[in-house]
Amino acid sequence: MQENTDIYDVVVIGGGPAGLTAAQYAARAKLKTLVLDKSPTAGALAYSSRIENYPGLTKPLPGKELLDIMRQQATSFGADYLETQVVNINLLDEIKTVMAMNNTYSSKTMIIATGSMGRKPSIKGEETFLGRGVSYCAICDAAFYRGLQVCVIGSSEEAVKEAGILTRFAETVYLISPSAKLPEDAQNVLQDPKLKVLLNHSVIEIEGADLVERVRMLDQDKKEVSLDIAGVFVYLHGNKPVTDFLLGALEVGEDGCISVDTYMETSIPGVFAAGDVTCTEIRQVVVAASQGCLAALSAEKYLSKRKKLRMDWGK
Repeated sequence: MQENTDIYDVVVIGGGPAGLTAAQYAARAKLKTLVLDKSPTAGALAYSSRIENYPGLTKPLPGKELLDIMRQQATSFGADYLETQVVNINLLDEIKTVMAMNNTYSSKTMIIATGSMGRKPSIKGEETFLGRGVSYCAICDAAFYRGLQVCVIGSSEEAVKEAGILTRFAETVYLISPSAKLPEDAQNVLQDPKLKVLLNHSVIEIEGADLVERVRMLDQDKKEVSLDIAGVFVYLHGNKPVTDFLLGALEVGEDGCISVDTYMETSIPGVFAAGDVTCTEIRQVVVAASQGCLAALSAEKYLSKRKKLRMDWGK
């Protein structure tokens, strides 16, 4: 892993409405800003097929399209945007560090906006074999399965995309989809001869001795079948805050939520959080965006050591 020697004013983790709004306001305030986004297709807004109640929209838009606009706004003001997986962070020092798959990044402040589509292990054997054949990151672990058979569990665009990454290494990749169809714009990946799609299949158990050896599942007729496999990549989503990468670096509640004050600051000065990761009671795009705005203004206030938030950066 390389180390980026640049020190950012703000690193935003998460590319949903909260993170991209934060990046837009931070960059517009002339702060050196970086967005680290696991995937532009992985968040709750990206999964929404129709958004019509966001202020300023004159017609309904797919959530993914609205996100594209937000991303363009942030980068137009000068924010850097990178698609990468964050694996760990260090918040103890004055300069915070973020360890991602491709690099390590340093920043004076940090805004965590990773949303709440995480989940606890729900498949029998999933937790038992975590790190021994079960993974949640194809980019991280694909090379370990060179020439082997693996499966991806999920039906989202993210799941299909990760399956495509695995085909570069594995002999065969089984995409096990609980639903009857896959995203329409995933057809290019589905053409890969190494990829086998199993629609309307539900994995009920992951089995093995020391390592994963097979999965048991119910097929479209609800008959139990098994599949010999060396690796299982899970891309199912829930409503748990996505904070696994923190690894104890920041205190979270029993429900996994990051606690913030009125200005979106966490228990660590210079570290802010916004959006669904804070378990805001009303989970709407406009609320996430407003929290992202407030987090960015608070980060600027923290960096400049001013007593009040500065609202207008257009002058």
